[in-house]
Amino acid sequence: MNTNVEVLVVDDLTHMRRLVKTMLKNLGFRSIHEAGDGKEALEVLESKNIGLIVSDWNMPNMTGIEFLRQVRSMEKYRDTPFLMVTAEATKENIIEAIGAGVSNYVVKPVQADIFESKLRLILKKN
Repeated sequence: MNTNVEVLVVDDLTHMRRLVKTMLKNLGFRSIHEAGDGKEALEVLESKNIGLIVSDWNMPNMTGIEFLRQVRSMEKYRDTPFLMVTAEATKENIIEAIGAGVSNYVVKPVQADIFESKLRLILKKN
């Protein structure tokens, strides 16, 4: 697993961003950026060379699914690994996220071992 990529963590809850960043750091990731919603995240994408995105679904201003669709419409980020971390566990939401191009999906509350295994799967593909 290449931990040298720049990572973008997107969640409106500060403690969730902190939790995800801690898990990423424990796996060896060092260059981690954060945003509080999809709109902020798009600004980060314009100024950085992000190689992995970890995003929540439910956020103000621009939801995670809207953000995912925007990311997939951008040539530069069309194939960037995108892990959705969310409490939205309905079959319909998972199908919607897959249709929008999510790389994988983790349901909250997040367990570190499941988070790591999902990351390894999506990073192995790229």
